Amino acid sequence: MNKVNTTRKSAILLIYTGGTIGMKQDVNDLTLKPFDFSQILEEVPEIGKFACKIDSHAFNPPIDSSDVEPSLWQALANLIKEKYEEYDGFIVLHGTDTMSYSASALSFMLDGLTKPVVFTGSQLPIGVPRTDGKENLISAVEIASAKDNEGHAEVPEVCVCFDSILMRGNRSTKINSEEFRAFGSPNFPPLAEAGINIRYNREFIRKPNDWYQSLTINTSLDTRVSILKIHPGITPRVVRNILCGEDTRAVILETYGSGNAPMKKWFLDILDEAAGMDKIIVNVTQCLAGTVNMDIYANGKMLEKAGVIDGYDSTTESALAKLFYLMGKSGDNGWVREMMVKNLKGEISK
Repeated sequence: MNKVNTTRKSAILLIYTGGTIGMKQDVNDLTLKPFDFSQILEEVPEIGKFACKIDSHAFNPPIDSSDVEPSLWQALANLIKEKYEEYDGFIVLHGTDTMSYSASALSFMLDGLTKPVVFTGSQLPIGVPRTDGKENLISAVEIASAKDNEGHAEVPEVCVCFDSILMRGNRSTKINSEEFRAFGSPNFPPLAEAGINIRYNREFIRKPNDWYQSLTINTSLDTRVSILKIHPGITPRVVRNILCGEDTRAVILETYGSGNAPMKKWFLDILDEAAGMDKIIVNVTQCLAGTVNMDIYANGKMLEKAGVIDGYDSTTESALAKLFYLMGKSGDNGWVREMMVKNLKGEISK
């Protein structure tokens, strides 16, 4: 087995999928248009000062964040697999609206990961004077190229880097559409914080058992998942259409507080109906922070008795990605339920 070369210059692949960070104002009509990412050093010359090689790959045409589909995740996984031996780290430039969905999905789709995959973007285009894009990109490059004393990646995870904070990808969620701190990780500490220096919180970073393992990808995704947000005044027809929908295999139930939902007879009857159809139902909280605990209140206990799975402190984005991934691996709903309550990629505190 070869020893890691700690003196070799790091190589980073910068992948532009689309989003605000890749936009520049046209000097003629003043509209925002994607710029040529092969010229990224001209736009952000600061990243040329790092002791690493930076190559770029741009999706053509760029994909608006609101139009992101699982096909993009599959394309990203295949690209990272194809280029994995050539590069020490990967940076994915992505629109903010669905960044947490994509980062969550890649965290499950990439098995045996020993290198950083850092998602970042911006609230303002990179060609605007006050853009946050340059700082986000500079921090992402430094993190993606960082190695420890043994030559291993400091953060061999799928992450989101935004406004000086590095978060585990499947713990991140978009929390603000106007401020530079667009993302938060309410239920898990930052993996790193960028100040004068980048401070790595190494006790929270997941490390592989085998640094020399091969990367494998899982691109078979079953997307037959719906999300039902419980709210006052919700009707039986809406609940039945979603929980018992013919084309729905699993449902994420966004409940109140620590996992509570109405205990009206019609609601429980529909849950029983869905259970009889072998539907997978996962309980996550509507709250930004906190966890589901169906043992605290009688309402939660009734959900548990009806076969609803505890989603613990998972974000909705992560629960969705996890279901896509697990259902793509097996048609056995019982197995999917068993795996949903396991901590696979650091997505739940269990």
